[in-house]
Amino acid sequence: MSYMSKTIFVRKSSGVVEPFDPTKLRGSLARSGASEQTIDAIVARIEDDIVDGVKTSSLYAQAFSLLKKMSRRVASVYSIRRAVMELGPNGFPFERFIAEILKVKGYETMTDQIVLGKCVDHEMDVVAWKGDELIMIEAKFHNTPGFKSDIKTALYIKARFEDLADTMFEYGGKRRKMTEGWLVTNTKFTEHAIRYGECNNLKLIGWNYPKGGNLEDLINETRLHPLTCLTSLSTKDKQDLLKNGLILCRDIENRKNDLIGLGIDSRKIPMIFDEIQTIYESGI
Repeated sequence: MSYMSKTIFVRKSSGVVEPFDPTKLRGSLARSGASEQTIDAIVARIEDDIVDGVKTSSLYAQAFSLLKKMSRRVASVYSIRRAVMELGPNGFPFERFIAEILKVKGYETMTDQIVLGKCVDHEMDVVAWKGDELIMIEAKFHNTPGFKSDIKTALYIKARFEDLADTMFEYGGKRRKMTEGWLVTNTKFTEHAIRYGECNNLKLIGWNYPKGGNLEDLINETRLHPLTCLTSLSTKDKQDLLKNGLILCRDIENRKNDLIGLGIDSRKIPMIFDEIQTIYESGI
């Protein structure tokens, strides 16, 4: 394994500069299911090549490229955060992705709902209900690495939920009040947004917040893999499928006979299904 003789600084997507910490890279590779041997090889190669001031996005790209050569299955899992960020450029696929996660957890869901509050009506990205629960969800999608949802967003969403608090809604065949309001994002929250949410009973779910039950946890628990994690699909392939309403690897399986008509090269299809199968068999 390589050892660096001096401190190397890296630039995060937010612009913050910090010392390169190989343990973070090791941790992300390990969580993806990479073997210790694979992790050692990738970290050693990156430590050999790294230059002062490199962007973390460049390090990610290099690690992903190396991992892809060693294991497509692990590379797909490693890319899951980027895969969620590719559920764009608009937020509708992300809203559907959140709805599908909640369905696996036993909820009935509807997306893109207009709900009437005490004063005005509101467009709600996802509405979910189960038993006596009725959850209103605002899904904030961002495709810019390093972006954080700030306190202004939390304040705005909290005000919307307060306007909905005393209204009766007709979902699941009965009238009921909203029991919880959630703000869900595919990125992170600022510290002020988190403090405000905790103080005002606003449930925040981001990529790594809260400590348990964050977006990464929910994806791992439900084993719902966005099709954008597939390394056998080009960027154009992914966008073509998203535009036609496919979000998950599961959707590709369900519409196998439509893939050529949706612009997928027939020669790629066996590789796509092999990759999906290896992801499922991995148990991740």
